[in-house]
Amino acid sequence: MSGRLVRWVCTVAVTGALLTPLPASAAPVPEPRPGPGGARSVADLLTDLQRSYQDAEAATETYNATEEALKERRKDADGLAKKLAAARSSLHSSRTDAGRLAREQYQGRSEFSPYLRLLLARDPQRALDEGHVMRRAARERQAAVDRLTGREKKADALATKARGALDQQLRLAERQKKERDAVQARLKEVEQLLASLTADQLADVARLEAQGTSRAQQAFMASGALSSTRRAPSKAGEEALSYAVQQIGKPYVWGAEGPKSFDCSGLTSQAWAHAGRVIPRTSQEQWASLPRVPMSELRPGDLVIYFPKATHVAMYLGDGMVVQAPRPGTRVKVSPIAANPLLGAVRPDLGSSPMSGYRAPELPEGARAGDDTGYGSAG
Repeated sequence: MSGRLVRWVCTVAVTGALLTPLPASAAPVPEPRPGPGGARSVADLLTDLQRSYQDAEAATETYNATEEALKERRKDADGLAKKLAAARSSLHSSRTDAGRLAREQYQGRSEFSPYLRLLLARDPQRALDEGHVMRRAARERQAAVDRLTGREKKADALATKARGALDQQLRLAERQKKERDAVQARLKEVEQLLASLTADQLADVARLEAQGTSRAQQAFMASGALSSTRRAPSKAGEEALSYAVQQIGKPYVWGAEGPKSFDCSGLTSQAWAHAGRVIPRTSQEQWASLPRVPMSELRPGDLVIYFPKATHVAMYLGDGMVVQAPRPGTRVKVSPIAANPLLGAVRPDLGSSPMSGYRAPELPEGARAGDDTGYGSAG
């Protein structure tokens, strides 16, 4: 067995939020049969497939992050467009008022000045009252001019922001297209590799990875990284987990966030949104921004993050199991927590009290059925 494969199937133990390799234990994995002509071992094929799937999932999460940024820019652009329309409407009203005042001022140019009218008036008090009215009218004219000037500046500033938001939206859309193409190229690589394998090779690859997962899970559980204490989730955690369990059996589709299909972070983000707590869309953002918890303190509903670059995420179910959307070609299912190399765990509702009287959700029939590999189909 190659050193790369040993590193992959080797179980990991958690120290804080980081992982260190443990020696492999349990029954040895038999050396797989070589491919046609002995050119490539099944171990090498497994390594290539795992790397391709990791690359595809990393590209998917990058695409998801850009998709979220694009949604925000669209929202910003829509908001600015509404504000700009309102500002232009106000500006039109101000210009109408300014035009009316200008006409009134023009039409009254030949009148005597207020001072001269006061000197010639038969009733000085009435003249003073008229002067007060005229001063108030002058102030109103000045206020109308000030409003016009202010609204012109506001409309200009909003127009500039709107143009900037549109430019950002166009750049993000172009980037999203490139990232979508990158995902499709990665998945095409997987499809081509799978298409080149015989049925026996596919069976050997799946068997070898299943054996590696089994060994990793046994060693991880024996390491004591998980506490033997059964913890209850918060009320929100229980609702998020219940939602995730209800999605079991739905297909993995990259970039999907329900309701008919999911990718890994689409499942976890939607589950917590269903529980009333909005969390970041991607596994990298979930790892970067959500509070981290030691593996020894895991409780149902927590999110378990995988791989050094945090490119995969699952939801902790309890008893060393997770609910996840594994990868293309699979369906949402219950898997061993050590099915992938662990990075750490985060809790979206850190500080929330555990609920009393918690009962684990009832799993649908076949919740653990099927593999975590997706070798039967690549997308």
